[in-house]
Amino acid sequence: MNAATETGSVPAPHYGVALAVTTTIFFLWGFLTSLNDVLIPHFKSVFDLDYTRSMLIQFAFFGAYFVMSMPAGRIVDRLGYKRGIVLGLVVAGIGALLFLPAAQVQSYGLFLAALFVLASGITLLQVAANPYVSLLGGEARASSRLTLAQALNSLGHTIGPAIGGLLILSVAVLGADALARLTPAELAVYRDAQAAAVQWPYLGLALALFALAAFVYLFRLPQLAGAGHGSSTDTHTVADALRHRSLRLAAVGIFLYVGAEVAIGSFLINYLSLPQIGNLSESSAANYVSYYWGGAMLGRFAGAALLRHVEPPRLLALFAAIAALLLLATMAGSGTFAVISVVAIGLFNSVMFPTLFTLGIRGLGPLTARGSSVLVMAIVGGAIVPLLMGMLADRVGPQRAFALPLLCYGYLVWYGLQNRRTTPELAS
Repeated sequence: MNAATETGSVPAPHYGVALAVTTTIFFLWGFLTSLNDVLIPHFKSVFDLDYTRSMLIQFAFFGAYFVMSMPAGRIVDRLGYKRGIVLGLVVAGIGALLFLPAAQVQSYGLFLAALFVLASGITLLQVAANPYVSLLGGEARASSRLTLAQALNSLGHTIGPAIGGLLILSVAVLGADALARLTPAELAVYRDAQAAAVQWPYLGLALALFALAAFVYLFRLPQLAGAGHGSSTDTHTVADALRHRSLRLAAVGIFLYVGAEVAIGSFLINYLSLPQIGNLSESSAANYVSYYWGGAMLGRFAGAALLRHVEPPRLLALFAAIAALLLLATMAGSGTFAVISVVAIGLFNSVMFPTLFTLGIRGLGPLTARGSSVLVMAIVGGAIVPLLMGMLADRVGPQRAFALPLLCYGYLVWYGLQNRRTTPELAS
């Protein structure tokens, strides 16, 4: 690596190639995350779970963000962003491989453990890749740049449920009475089919993760000033970063936004299967989960352009308000109206995470890695909010339980409005 690369004085053309490589990683972790929305109804049926216990899938997955984000920040400080990304891909690959023994013994607990390991790798990727993309250029365009990268993440989210529904939910799940009528030989065949439904997809994902790790390791990503310097002598702490009010408020925003987005996606298949809503089969409803995440993808491509002309906090407040109105509509409606209302929320989720993230780390300088860890730790909202919504749904039903993400969007409206005056002017 030459001196120019080490000091961050990298020619501008290198930024485009680095961004292209990094966005491939965004795509893959989006694909992996969205598969949880398919695993929830699958395991709910296979293991006869209620809503609360089925949401332990998201609790195990997004709980890893809370547990592992601080260690991930220290790893990025020591290794730099490139090696941190490589390690994250390898750990995620190991987690995907663990699905094979978990499926073989049909253990829900082992599946949750495998998801935790997989999400630990993704946590490391989040800590490394999000600030890296944010800093690949000027600060005024950071939200636009990260929104574009997140659009590729949404592409993964869009494709994941459709493929997962085809490979996993296409295997018929039998009820307790039907299982009791099977002979031992038939029961063994049935269990093998259920195991294979998740084994082969996750084996393929593990191989893809390892291959991408090897590619990134061999590819020369540029180092950036103030990012991933690879120093093990850094004395900055999380407490130093948390002295910034903007970081604290953005962390709360990410907690609530991710919680709302994940909770809605987690409930979509079961919600759209209700007779009064969509009356769809689970495999058909999985396609609507793809539409939900596909809306976020389209919104992010459009948002990347909009954020060049509209203040990020203003757009955040507007989109959060529209998402809240759509939630009210699906709570009050039924049939096609309720289906369209809830699926359309994905379009307006689009700019929220990248805008919150870039506003949160803005101006942190050498504290960027620590601030990134705080913001990634806040993704634990994806563990807490769906679990709370599951508890609420067991009592009042899934349609009324959408009141919880509605409150989350209310905070985002307030956050966007109160941040309008503190945003740097957009360059012409």
